[in-house]
Amino acid sequence: MVRQSETLRDPEIIVKRRQFMTLLGGAAVWPLAARGQTNRVPRIGILSPNPVASTYVKAFLQGLRDLGYVEGRNVILEYRDSSGRSDRLAASVSELVMAGVDVIFANGSEATTAARQMTTSIPIVMTSSNPLGLGFVTSLARPEGNITGVSLMAPEASGKRLELFKEIVPGLVNIAVFWNPNDPGAAFSVKETEAAAEATGLKPQFLKTPDGNSIDVAFEDAVKQSAQGVILLPAPQMGLYLRRIADLALEDRLPTMYFTDALPKAGGLMSYGVKVEALFRRAAYYVDRILKGAKPADLPVEQPTKFELVINLKTAKILGIEIPATLLARADEVIE
Repeated sequence: MVRQSETLRDPEIIVKRRQFMTLLGGAAVWPLAARGQTNRVPRIGILSPNPVASTYVKAFLQGLRDLGYVEGRNVILEYRDSSGRSDRLAASVSELVMAGVDVIFANGSEATTAARQMTTSIPIVMTSSNPLGLGFVTSLARPEGNITGVSLMAPEASGKRLELFKEIVPGLVNIAVFWNPNDPGAAFSVKETEAAAEATGLKPQFLKTPDGNSIDVAFEDAVKQSAQGVILLPAPQMGLYLRRIADLALEDRLPTMYFTDALPKAGGLMSYGVKVEALFRRAAYYVDRILKGAKPADLPVEQPTKFELVINLKTAKILGIEIPATLLARADEVIE
């Protein structure tokens, strides 16, 4: 038997370990140098919950196609899942770094945080609800560092979302607020929602929903606490369970509100927020610019200028909610 002290002194093992550490350290800077090789096919890392099936990632891929990128011909795509435990997320980012990607597209604040912790040299194009508040960039106009992209501006719309929810649900006072504590951006949405609820006379009950299993429990708690409606705070992982959330909400006869139209399209009641697919298509523009030599620090973070109200009229009828005609007239889309 070889004792541990003898193993650590083995010259061959020491050399191999040094070679591995050199390879690992070089992986973080290699993609930048590789851009100068005109005959090399660029490699894009995609970090997102359920990246292959995600509607928003599909919008990002469409943006790439619109810019002339064809997977397997002039670009290589490396997909990695950002859902699950933090150690799994870190492993996903590490795999992208070791794969020598030229740029990482990070869907959401949780994915962006993990990518940022792993590399300061590989460019990161992010989508985030609050890139400035989370410290991803020092300024929206001048990001500095290796991160840029688009802001969803989700927390800032929290007040308007509550106002609309109260307008559409008669006598609304107690609301259950589902949020993912693992998503760094959710903390800002919680604070905004607390302040907006106090201003509008609503009483929020914050229920943690970090994964699919917790959603059933959250609905049970919402019913026990006499909630009259459910608001889902922005988090990419929440999007994996919208169909389940819509079904459970109908079973419990609870109206629901989200920040994208994915919820009312899945059977929920309504949404108010940005057109997320458009922002994800726009993120492809940033990747294109970076692959052509631009630095993330020189690409200002874009903010949405339009917010949309979407109402599922069929769900409203099932819940016995009569939507005011004035609100229907203001809606950007009515699902019947």
